[in-house]
Amino acid sequence: MTMSTNNIPGSSGYALISDKSFDFYKDPVHFCDWQIQNCGSRIFQARFLNKPTIFVCSVKGMKELLSGEEAQLLRLSLMQLFNNKALETHKDCINRVCTRNLKDLAQSKEPVAIYEMFKRLATELVLGIFLSIDAEESAALYKQITDLSTQHWHGLISTPVNVKVSGWSSGLSQALEAKEKLLKIINERLQTVNEGLISKIKDVPFPENTCAAQHLLLFISALIPKALASLLTSFTIALAGSNQVHVRKRAQENEAYLDHVLLEVERLWPSFIGGRRVAKQDTTLGGYTVPKGTQAMFIAFAIHRDPEVFDDPDEFQPERWSGRNAGQETLLCCFGNGSRNCIGIGLNNLILKTAVGYLLNNYCWELNPPTQSLRYKWLPVTRPCEDTKITFTLCSHKH
Repeated sequence: MTMSTNNIPGSSGYALISDKSFDFYKDPVHFCDWQIQNCGSRIFQARFLNKPTIFVCSVKGMKELLSGEEAQLLRLSLMQLFNNKALETHKDCINRVCTRNLKDLAQSKEPVAIYEMFKRLATELVLGIFLSIDAEESAALYKQITDLSTQHWHGLISTPVNVKVSGWSSGLSQALEAKEKLLKIINERLQTVNEGLISKIKDVPFPENTCAAQHLLLFISALIPKALASLLTSFTIALAGSNQVHVRKRAQENEAYLDHVLLEVERLWPSFIGGRRVAKQDTTLGGYTVPKGTQAMFIAFAIHRDPEVFDDPDEFQPERWSGRNAGQETLLCCFGNGSRNCIGIGLNNLILKTAVGYLLNNYCWELNPPTQSLRYKWLPVTRPCEDTKITFTLCSHKH
């Protein structure tokens, strides 16, 4: 039976036979582009995961979907861990880790696979900031956590079947085991570490159904390192080559322009595909009636290419943020939006600017080989389908 959504363009069809999950996962860009063109709307419906689903691909629809307040007490408490004063305490760690990971790029005999390199950098930062673990001083513990985090992540995105038999267990089963081991390590750190962010999170008033360890697990999981690696990879690709020397030079000399470059990277290549909400009651979205229980997904890469807001939406144009789109940073949803944006966005920006600042101050770089494929995949994390190879050379002079 089809759930009525009062003439929202598209169709949710019937259970199983009308499901579009495979089409979406296979190529979400093509899926959304085709639906937008076919339905004549950037808000449309289709059956996804066998449920009637509204897809939101417009800036206006996204702002409406993500409006409202939620878990404000907890949010305000956690935000104290990421305010400007708190960020200052992380600068030394961020500078140290960025230098350690980026200082020898020009010495590599082979082109550098940048996504994996940036993921290692981001993982070191996350464990250093959230658990006070130094990758060199505590190498064994660092490796144990990174191995468990990888197992946890890969299991979560595997087939959702929790099966364990003698000599074999499903990916989900392994993920759950890894989660318990990670929580045990985190709880031990909470009890023994008396400095840094981990010591301050103990004072946050968490609801009864959650705890500090669970939030720290979310912070250190592969999710955040992959998000940072995604954006750093896209930045490096966008500014690669001799034809981008002027962009690198201007970004190195002008912090405001660097901010615009990073905004444009986030716009074109948001780390994650979007997010989901479920209507708790009958409501409206984009002028359409939405019945209680209907799920709605906002699709970041499509929202960021809304032609009503962004001229030449598929073009990399940092200058747009000092032109027509000046002051419109809140129209992006790379890290959520409004009251539902990421509480760690300030920390994310500090890490990004420190890492790209090091690259701009020390290197020139180009694709190697220059003809490699730059085709992107969008699930589970935005990144090139094949890890892009880059050759870095020391600048003969600061730009």
